[in-house]
Amino acid sequence: MEMLEQGKKQVVWLDGRGVSSENHDFWSVLASSALRTVVVRRQQRHELNLPLGTRWVVEVDGAAELEGLAPGDIVMSTQPELLAKAKDLGHPTCIFLSIDDREALEAAWVTAKRADYAVVEFDLPTNIPLELIIARLQDSDTVLLKREATLEDMLVAFGVMERGSDGVLLSTTDIAEIMKVNSYLLETDRRKIQLMPLVVEEVRHIGMGFRGCIDTTNLLGQDEGMLVGSTSTGGILVCSETHFLPYMNLRPFRVNAGAVHSYVWMFDDKVEYITDLEAGSRAMAVSTTGEVREVVVGRVKIEVRPLLLIKGQIEGQPINVILQDDWHIRVMGADGKPRNATLVSPGDELMGYLDQPGRHVGLKVRETILER
Repeated sequence: MEMLEQGKKQVVWLDGRGVSSENHDFWSVLASSALRTVVVRRQQRHELNLPLGTRWVVEVDGAAELEGLAPGDIVMSTQPELLAKAKDLGHPTCIFLSIDDREALEAAWVTAKRADYAVVEFDLPTNIPLELIIARLQDSDTVLLKREATLEDMLVAFGVMERGSDGVLLSTTDIAEIMKVNSYLLETDRRKIQLMPLVVEEVRHIGMGFRGCIDTTNLLGQDEGMLVGSTSTGGILVCSETHFLPYMNLRPFRVNAGAVHSYVWMFDDKVEYITDLEAGSRAMAVSTTGEVREVVVGRVKIEVRPLLLIKGQIEGQPINVILQDDWHIRVMGADGKPRNATLVSPGDELMGYLDQPGRHVGLKVRETILER
């Protein structure tokens, strides 16, 4: 069965039950999207012609409907006894649980543990029942999906109790909403970037200027930070404030990012100026292994501070970053260990990111451009 690993993107199934085979808009979007698993009724299984590689979840109401299914089809039902028969035939199984009271909630996790997958829906919008089921199933191999209708609600389900549901059954015929989810899935497929050594050539104190701290609503790890640079050619990994400070508490939500003109790298190959970020903006946290995740900006704190210029090269491409000139600012060394910015010297290797130059309002453009 499909096992989920820590850091792996969540499972998303599209609910096609009740959608006519004549609804070409719906099925065409599915065929050309990153959505690879569809839930259908038994009759639809043979009516629909979807691309090779599509994974089918077939809802069945009786034992007779188990006949003729393809070996890899996942069988979904509200009836545990029927799923037991499907399992005997070699099918992965999915229990569908509609929960509307405490008694149903208590019975749900026991039933869910017997299936490979469990889809849950609730009569009220609160996430407390989902939290309870997640807690009950945390040591189980059952893949838990919550039925949702929008990308926004899907992301909430993924964030419940930090662990979130393992997946979502997306139940909507709204093409625009399906496309939003598709964009999200394409984005998560790219959630690892290549980091490269930057060889430092110059470190110089350049006087006073404005710098911005990016405070997030998330807690960052000691191996995380943000990519910051003065030009679109690339930047370096500036550490989160999760490392020893002798005179103040740590700020595990913060990246003391750099001078206000700096680019900060985002998802979808976008960048933002530090001054363009504000409460509610979406930013990108990057780890030393290149794994990236979305974080939400809670505040950008801009103040006048002494500034430090670090210049270097990645594979012959000049890159520079301007940071606050203070010992407590950390940048990530190419060895994955934090370095005090004021102790960096020529010849050192820092963890950097090489990009293609050329940006207009944060988007890549193909044009002749020279940034110094």
